[in-house]
Amino acid sequence: MTTTEGLTTSRTPTAPTTRRGGLSLAQGTALSVGAVLGTGVITLPALAADLAGPASLVAWGALVVLSVPLASTFAALGARYPGSGGVSTYVRQAFGDRAAAAVGWCFLFAVPVGAPPASMMAGGYVADVVGGGRATALGVALALILGTAAMNIAGLRLSGRVQLGLATVLALLMTATMALALPHGSTESLTPFAPNGWGAVGSAAAVLVWGFAGWEAVASLAGEYRDPRRDVPRATALAVTVVGVLYLGLAATSILVLGADAGRSQAPLSDLLAIALGDPARVVTAVVAVLLTLGAMNAYFAGGSRLAAALAHEGALPGWLAPGAGVGEVPRRGVVVIGVAATLSLLVTAVLGLGLTPLMLLATGCFTLVYVLGTASALVLLPRWSTAWWTAAVAFVSVLGLLAANGLHALWALGIVSLSLLHHRWRTSARASSGRGTTRPRSTSR
Repeated sequence: MTTTEGLTTSRTPTAPTTRRGGLSLAQGTALSVGAVLGTGVITLPALAADLAGPASLVAWGALVVLSVPLASTFAALGARYPGSGGVSTYVRQAFGDRAAAAVGWCFLFAVPVGAPPASMMAGGYVADVVGGGRATALGVALALILGTAAMNIAGLRLSGRVQLGLATVLALLMTATMALALPHGSTESLTPFAPNGWGAVGSAAAVLVWGFAGWEAVASLAGEYRDPRRDVPRATALAVTVVGVLYLGLAATSILVLGADAGRSQAPLSDLLAIALGDPARVVTAVVAVLLTLGAMNAYFAGGSRLAAALAHEGALPGWLAPGAGVGEVPRRGVVVIGVAATLSLLVTAVLGLGLTPLMLLATGCFTLVYVLGTASALVLLPRWSTAWWTAAVAFVSVLGLLAANGLHALWALGIVSLSLLHHRWRTSARASSGRGTTRPRSTSR
């Protein structure tokens, strides 16, 4: 997930720079790649293959192609408006405080529904080694949720450098997996190509948004570059290329090597490495999966709790969540709320026997709606009819299509926006009735 003003969504957060304006092209590219690559990739190839079979490669390709205008749009915004405000800042400039608060709500409510599937992915890798199936996966998921909450309540944080290191480990693991396993693949695994019909490609794409959420971090990093107008577009282009090659390569390797089993695997990376190196490789990938997930979930909870405190401080959430909004403070109330909500989400998943996909679609619906609002703000802020404007228009239409592909799960994100607007109206009415009037929030943190 990404980090903008302290909020992490589904990817590894960007590391802080040592001084403002000192970010080089290579550093910026590394941070952008790290912001997008996340733990979801350890399971996403299997989920997409289960939904669409080999045709899931079309969904992967479509998301890579979509990343070009989407990342370019945020790069254009970042180059023109360097700063750390992120999507909420652009949405506020284009559409006002209510829309900016809605962006914050979308990011915040994505955390408790995104944490259970993220932790269950790691649980699947542990179960692959020690056995126990779903019970083990759920147990590991619960331990990760409670452990991460406890870490954040205690004020423990993983540094940006550690987070970037974890993303680097993931990239190296993906590369090694492809190099070692691909020679064992066969093109016969590509038939039948679309066993569940072409409509399943859209469903797979909606799930894969989980793996591509993070391009908005490009805008947040813009102010850290030595030359934003020159380096942001270059770093974005390089990051899109690296991410696209890694994702498409791993997805293709999974299909070609695992064949029909690709959609049934709970630990696809382990299965691929085991084919090349033997079963001991499963232990290594399980350890890596747990560490990566712990780092990502620490980012979820740290960023989400700070976002809750910031929104509450501004009046966009109930005031009792505001303690901890200051620099260096620990927003413990927000951590508790997120931890309890994530635990309840996991409990519902266990009781109803749900797989990873439903909760992931709820989270990706939130990410996609944020992208809809972000690209819509670009259409207002960027010079009309310019190349950047047309690029934003393509991105806007594309993310609208992804939101539609999310199906009924998109109602979760739309409901969150509606609740945010209702809360804003209630707060405005309450201020008016008390004679205090309204005040403009200082900023909305992601």
